[in-house]
Amino acid sequence: MTVKPHSVDKAHPFNEFKCSNCGLLSLCLPFSLKPNEAEQLEKIIEKSPPLKKASHLFHQGEPFTSIFAVRAGTIKTYTVTNQGEEQITGFYFPGDLIALNAIDTLHYPISAKVLETTTVCEIPYDQLDRLSDQVPELRRQLIRSMGKEIREEQQMMLLLSKKTAEERVATFLLKLSDRYKRRGYSPSIFRLSMSRNEIGNYLGLAVETVSRIFSRFQKQHLIKVEGKEIEVLSLEELRHISGEIRSNDSSND
Repeated sequence: MTVKPHSVDKAHPFNEFKCSNCGLLSLCLPFSLKPNEAEQLEKIIEKSPPLKKASHLFHQGEPFTSIFAVRAGTIKTYTVTNQGEEQITGFYFPGDLIALNAIDTLHYPISAKVLETTTVCEIPYDQLDRLSDQVPELRRQLIRSMGKEIREEQQMMLLLSKKTAEERVATFLLKLSDRYKRRGYSPSIFRLSMSRNEIGNYLGLAVETVSRIFSRFQKQHLIKVEGKEIEVLSLEELRHISGEIRSNDSSND
């Protein structure tokens, strides 16, 4: 069943949260806004209570009404093929915006599913569009966010078309490391909120291949795995295996 964050009572204390007090400000839409402009944006943002694992923000084909910013937790997006198979299109972490690819359509082209207890900010798009006319910097920030998503999709296409299985898994771990680092967390010790099967689906690999590569990396003392906990023991060696030219490119976030 789809969870609708906009059903939250606005009088609830949870909605007293301010963008200016959020540790994810530098990753989100209000980042480059002046204080008075950010306040205008806050008035249209609706904050959700904790969303349970396996619930949905929206389903593919539902009318497009809002974009979402992840505040805590992890969400995956996926599409269902004509054969009824699920294809994961992305994983979203705190500070990430979801559903930018629906802006030019009337319906969500993907589904968004909660992978762990998660909270989001819902931004009704019609109101956001009107506010962007009044606040040009908000429009520019929105366009930058859309450009970032296009760049990430291009990088993903390169990852799937040119890299070996080992290179894909190494690159995936490096991207996670960088994303956690940008959010102020450890770049070398983190928890995988997604399953091996979901990682394989995203990378275009069989789950057995993903598990085998994780085991190989562990034997080579590149990573240490305990359940869903990952400790990266050698970022440099993972970079070498991934085939990345640059050692740490923040555009991979």
